Amino acid sequence: MSSRPPSPSSPAVSPAAAPRAAAAGAANVVLDSETLFAGQQTVLIRHQGEVYRLQKTRQGKLILTK
Repeated sequence: MSSRPPSPSSPAVSPAAAPRAAAAGAANVVLDSETLFAGQQTVLIRHQGEVYRLQKTRQGKLILTK
């Protein structure tokens, strides 16, 4: 898989800046998966009071489960 630089319509945003960008009305926030996972295989995401698990597979794909 090749890594493409973000387009002007979807700028890369650091995780620390993501809430500010979303609050400012940014149309598309792009988070790098390696930054999001921080060396782990799984991250938990709370969305509207529910917890979801985002997991990397051995093939490098992502699985989101509730």
